Amino acid sequence: MSTVPGSTEGGPRIGAIRPAGTRALLVELDSLADVVALHARLQSSPLPGQIDALAAAGTVLVRFAGRRDTVAAVGLLERLDFSHAALSDARTVTIDTVYDGEDLAEVARLTGLSEEAVVQAHTGTAWTGGFGGFAPGFTYLVGGDPALNVPRRSTPRKAVPAGSVALAGDYSAVYPRESPGGWQLIGHTNAKLWDLSRESPALIRPGDSVIFRPVRELITTKTAQTDGVESPDGTRETADSASPARSGLESPASPASPSEERTRCLRDDGTFPPAQGDDAPTQGEQTLLEVRSAGLQSLIQDLGRPGYADLGVSVAGAADTRSARQANRLVGNPADAAVIENLLGGLELAAHGDTVLALSGAEAPAAVVSPGGDRDRPAPRNTPFALLDGETLRVGTPFRGVRTYLAVRGGLAVDPVLGSRSTDTMSGIGPAPLDAGTRLPVGDVPGVVPVGTAEPSPLPEGTAPGTLGDGRAPTLLRITAGPRQDWFGPDAATALTAQTWLATNESNRIGVRLATDPADPDAAPLERVRDGELPSEGVVAGSLQVPPSGLPVLFLADHPVTGGYPVIAVVVPQDLPVAAQLPPGHPVRFVFSNPDTLASLSAEETAGLFTEGTP
Repeated sequence: MSTVPGSTEGGPRIGAIRPAGTRALLVELDSLADVVALHARLQSSPLPGQIDALAAAGTVLVRFAGRRDTVAAVGLLERLDFSHAALSDARTVTIDTVYDGEDLAEVARLTGLSEEAVVQAHTGTAWTGGFGGFAPGFTYLVGGDPALNVPRRSTPRKAVPAGSVALAGDYSAVYPRESPGGWQLIGHTNAKLWDLSRESPALIRPGDSVIFRPVRELITTKTAQTDGVESPDGTRETADSASPARSGLESPASPASPSEERTRCLRDDGTFPPAQGDDAPTQGEQTLLEVRSAGLQSLIQDLGRPGYADLGVSVAGAADTRSARQANRLVGNPADAAVIENLLGGLELAAHGDTVLALSGAEAPAAVVSPGGDRDRPAPRNTPFALLDGETLRVGTPFRGVRTYLAVRGGLAVDPVLGSRSTDTMSGIGPAPLDAGTRLPVGDVPGVVPVGTAEPSPLPEGTAPGTLGDGRAPTLLRITAGPRQDWFGPDAATALTAQTWLATNESNRIGVRLATDPADPDAAPLERVRDGELPSEGVVAGSLQVPPSGLPVLFLADHPVTGGYPVIAVVVPQDLPVAAQLPPGHPVRFVFSNPDTLASLSAEETAGLFTEGTP
């Protein structure tokens, strides 16, 4: 149930506070100005336990470290004064733009203006960075000339070029890289919207003032490179005071694609450079793991990079954090050490130097092969084992689960990106997916740290909620309501929980796509009771988002930070590791649970969550 605080006379007003899972709150506000104000207040003075705050069109999503902090935050938000909040580091960003977009004539027709008047309207008013989302570096700009309010294209483009300047509704934006999109294109720029070499990768941040400057052509000079960003005190940064990349005007070419950025992380011989931090390997002969085969997909993962949602960057990290933690624990690593996440087996690694490894997660056969290939021995699961110099580890196809985690004592010592070594398949941030020939440096172990002993499987058998089972009986996943269960009628609770759903082969690290069971004649997609579309708002891992098809998508580690479809329920964090191990065709059922105790709700209590028209 949402909380509806009273309004403050003449000041910003919180419309409602809705639970978004057990560790997040979705705060509704009356205007974008109020959204910006609350977001600024939470950024400058975070609430106890706050991990991040994500602004959107009419909401702010606030995530917390635990349930207790989340519950306490409701009262704190109700009493919070954010009427005088301001972004202390807001800057002015000038973007040189050539107005030659494919949709410029269409925008002129839609607005009743000439093409010249469209350009004048777009450049004549300073825009403001409202909120991020969609992709790293993509910032929704607000506050422009209202005459430029135009609808999205009826048919989205499959590929919008990087640097495209666009309009949609009340917003303007610049596409940071080539991606699908339905906005109206009116021009292009060579401004680099996202650059990981900058201290703040996003060129435009919420609260920044943005000026579009019309030019006939884009010129790349040292002066132009440092001329686009004005600091809060009104001074313009120069080459002596800021990195040339700060303005974003680095090159007339498109910004690097994720694959290009990741390629730069590799040496010519396919080796990741050793990390430069405190956990970097000491000088001397380097211990390496060489990838002989990566299988279908093998990624470097850790526990992710929280705190960057407002830049469009999801937490990412291991999809099954329970198994990744166990693998690290078994070899004596800290919980956040980098591991390999392998999908559906096929991984083959050779050791250059003696190593200690552990396998966790999906249950798969594995073997250690001698240097000459003439003998092998089984590699155990859920216990540490040695892989000596010249030996090879081969991981087969799992017979339970889909993701196997491999930890090496000392961790994988590759350089972090935004504080994490994880690969984010959604935003293209982090190390490249592993491939044959890639050589991974192994870090040193500081001090005397013992290895662990054999542990039970992180995927226990059985039919209790939160266990994977064997696929013959449905896996039961515990859920809590909302935040948008009010978009669904009173029968939605039964429709969601009474039928069995099937994981499809279209699932990945972004989410598990679900389908109805074709063997069940009563199975049916979910139905909404509201028309129209929901403005994009923040979402959390575990969200069950319902598109127009009525077939839910369960978001996993690499989910987009915002979504435009209503979230009917959220899988509890304790059950997400199991959700990440669902193979295609595996049956799933959902059980509404008390957010504090995780005890199952009765049918009456569940139905009460879906009273039509009640927020």
